[in-house]
Amino acid sequence: MNNSRPKVRLSRALGIPLTRKCVKYFERRPFPPGVHGRARRKTSDYQVRLLEKQRLRHQYNVSESQLRRAYDDAHKGTGKTGETMVVLLERRLDATVQRAGFARTIYQARQLVAHGHFTVDGRKVDRPSYRLKPGQVVAVRDSSRTKPPFQLAAAGAHLDGPTAPYLSTELAQLRTTVLREPLRREIPVACDEQLVVEFYAR
Repeated sequence: MNNSRPKVRLSRALGIPLTRKCVKYFERRPFPPGVHGRARRKTSDYQVRLLEKQRLRHQYNVSESQLRRAYDDAHKGTGKTGETMVVLLERRLDATVQRAGFARTIYQARQLVAHGHFTVDGRKVDRPSYRLKPGQVVAVRDSSRTKPPFQLAAAGAHLDGPTAPYLSTELAQLRTTVLREPLRREIPVACDEQLVVEFYAR
């Protein structure tokens, strides 16, 4: 069974490749799966907003309740709700692990964090949703450094372009420091977050 197949179907349904592996499949068949995939269907405003919410949710591999919590927290803040929501999701430990190049995908990042391979400021944290603050240091635990995924990470195998400018990453040491909060324009997520805000505000 090809593990990437469900993600390929999901990528086609959402209209964006969710992993690097999905890109080639997605480019070959860039329309939704199923017999009506190529048909032009009229979409309602609700469907457009729902699709955008699903796109954001799956790019961070979060549950509906976790995305709703990020929206609620952002809504209480003073900045633009949509931008703040994406920034809050980007500050999750699993997202940071992926952006630093310690994991190939957000799915792998979540699994590695949940299995207890990371520390934050020297203390083990196994909660992917842990929200990082500027100044905190994320590192692979000493006992995990010899494992194959981290050997690959230290060699730069998981990096897809330069590391995030809001992180100071030492790949060889398998350590990254959060320098500051990310800006929305620096976050490589395909989403019109205003539509997500409209979905929740309806």
